[in-house]
Amino acid sequence: MTVAVETGVWQLDQAASTVGISHKTMWGLVNVKGTFGTFSGQGEVRGDGSAVGTLTLGAASLDTKNAKRDKHLRSADLFDVEKFPEITFAVRSAELTGDTVHVVGQLTVHGISRPQTFTARLKDATGEALTLDAEFTVDRDQFGLGWNQMGMLRGLTTVTTTLRFLRTAA
Repeated sequence: MTVAVETGVWQLDQAASTVGISHKTMWGLVNVKGTFGTFSGQGEVRGDGSAVGTLTLGAASLDTKNAKRDKHLRSADLFDVEKFPEITFAVRSAELTGDTVHVVGQLTVHGISRPQTFTARLKDATGEALTLDAEFTVDRDQFGLGWNQMGMLRGLTTVTTTLRFLRTAA
């Protein structure tokens, strides 16, 4: 499938988008899932078809459906949301081939920035809206989130997104 995405500025539709994470804990026996309730983003599709943009997450908005765990995630042991209230992903380039988007960017968590690449899928696109699905993994240790009491946290954190963008008026 070959899809053309309209050039211009696109704004994230938070109501139609989701950003979630999952991570194995309790020595790999329990898969903890959470979603971010506060996020924003925008992007620009250039005339050559490439795209750039930014996605910003409110670190304190992570909800795992367990208040005690969420409080700990927000603490200085992990996200330290008082000091680092936002998690950002800056898209440096996004290239569409068929319905696959190769994304190259920079992820900043806990004040530490690292390159991040992944493949997204263009789920649908019209002249006014587009939806991207992506799943990729992140090594939390690379972002200073190394707290790991008794070795309970293992492996990589999986980030799963469905991002709906609306084209802004020119």
